[in-house]
Amino acid sequence: MSNDAVIIDVVRTPSGRGKAGGALSGVHPADLLAGVLGELLARNDLDPALVDDVIGGCVSQVGEQANNITRTALLSAGFPDSVPGATVDRQCGSSQQAASFAAQGVIAGAYDIVIACGVESMSRVPLGSSLGAADARQDPFGSLMHERYPEGLVNQGVSAELINARWDIGRDELDAFAARSHALAAAAAARGDFAREIVAVTASDGMIVTADETIRAGTTLDSLAGLKPAFHSEKLAERFPDLDWRITAGNSSPLTDGASAALIMSAEKAAALGLTPRARFHSFAVTGSDPLLMLTGVIPATRRILDRARLGIDDIDAYEVNEAFACVPLVWQRELGADMARLNPRGGAIALGHALGSSGTRLLGTLLNELESSGGRYGLQTMCEGGGMANATIIERL
Repeated sequence: MSNDAVIIDVVRTPSGRGKAGGALSGVHPADLLAGVLGELLARNDLDPALVDDVIGGCVSQVGEQANNITRTALLSAGFPDSVPGATVDRQCGSSQQAASFAAQGVIAGAYDIVIACGVESMSRVPLGSSLGAADARQDPFGSLMHERYPEGLVNQGVSAELINARWDIGRDELDAFAARSHALAAAAAARGDFAREIVAVTASDGMIVTADETIRAGTTLDSLAGLKPAFHSEKLAERFPDLDWRITAGNSSPLTDGASAALIMSAEKAAALGLTPRARFHSFAVTGSDPLLMLTGVIPATRRILDRARLGIDDIDAYEVNEAFACVPLVWQRELGADMARLNPRGGAIALGHALGSSGTRLLGTLLNELESSGGRYGLQTMCEGGGMANATIIERL
């Protein structure tokens, strides 16, 4: 039997608003991740001692998310101390990269069973914490980076504005896509489409959280049109005088708390344990891109993985392109000529949230469940990442 890396199960928490008072904001991030790890074992009646490794994604690895949070979470979940854990940072694609590392380890014969996972509590560890936001004297770059980019890099919101200007994506188009995301996610939730992937979380006040808090079913173009640009400043306007500032909180992904995990193993081990694989990993790609535009790497990453897989875009039955900002899937769709009906058919991160380190395995679960529901064979997942990078993964439903 081949060393195919197969997916047995993928679970996630609901998406909580990543600010004080959010549904999951009272839960320590290690406990959030421990909850999905424990549920993954329980749902599949798996002895945790059989797990060769746990690889987790987390972006802001400081404060409550420091000290290898993946190892902390697996011990908190009751795994024996013989099970190791590692935490990786490929920015927004951290847990997608964790899944790639896990699957590639299985394919290489280094693992029989491995869990890929991710977590981010953006309410408790704010965005930018790992960049020294608490101390303006800290510089994550250094002199050589400043020499290469003397004008300085920019935040992702400005990168999104640069994309809008280069591809002429208007405010109405951005807002229409954001409204689409909420409408699709709300419809999917009403149908129960997320029931198989979501596991309940007990909040700090004892409430049981079972639904995504970030979906706004009543979102309309009119409500989005009233929002002000989120990233404009006089200094940035002076540097980029041609931008007319179209990115708002409404056409961007919200700050989010969440965790997710995927059980991955060799096809041979799954057969020995009597577990039924739901899909296999087909192809992988990762690429760097212009760190000023930053968010466009999904385009070359998709082209690279399709070439490696010897597939065309029309061979793919569902696409999950992370909605960090509405312009990312829009420019991706425009450049690839992809079928809009197959793009984020259950909504995306604008509605479902973007808990940075968790999003990769969250998208994997949503994609897998969509393929099973629709009867599709191939699914493509791609994620833009801070610093100008992107991951792409193709899975094949079994």
